[in-house]
Amino acid sequence: MTGADCKLVNLFDLNFNPILMNGYRQRTDLEPDLSIIQQAILDADHLVFVYPTWWGTCPALLKGLIDRVFLPGFAFKYRDNSLFWDKLLKGKTARLIVTMDTPTWYYSFIYRSPGHNSMKKSILEFCGIKPVKITTFGPVKTSDDKKRNNWLFLSEKLGKKEA
Repeated sequence: MTGADCKLVNLFDLNFNPILMNGYRQRTDLEPDLSIIQQAILDADHLVFVYPTWWGTCPALLKGLIDRVFLPGFAFKYRDNSLFWDKLLKGKTARLIVTMDTPTWYYSFIYRSPGHNSMKKSILEFCGIKPVKITTFGPVKTSDDKKRNNWLFLSEKLGKKEA
């Protein structure tokens, strides 16, 4: 054990509406689970997102969580009369552990890693979280038990290293 204090969150266990109904025009009150997530993010030094790639990017439920939690005033703040913004989550780092059925080389070179770029650059780094490191495992659909156990071992090793 590394002694790191970790909080595991399974999105399926949370009770929230993943749709940001009014965009940023009108503030939508956060459900209690989302307030807990925001506090956990503020308390964390390092965030880890583990998810599958669906249609080239993250699943809708994860995107919905991001839409509802990474709000102006919490994750970033636009400056008055400026194109620039303040990154309110500076000082935090992140790791993405992403599975996919697409061969990883194909996802990188042919598709140009759209989901990785979105999570890393357009969301996390936009809010000041840096560095964001990415570990990709795939293709899952053609993997065997030995390969999947190796991925689990590597993930555990990363966790110990980053703790």
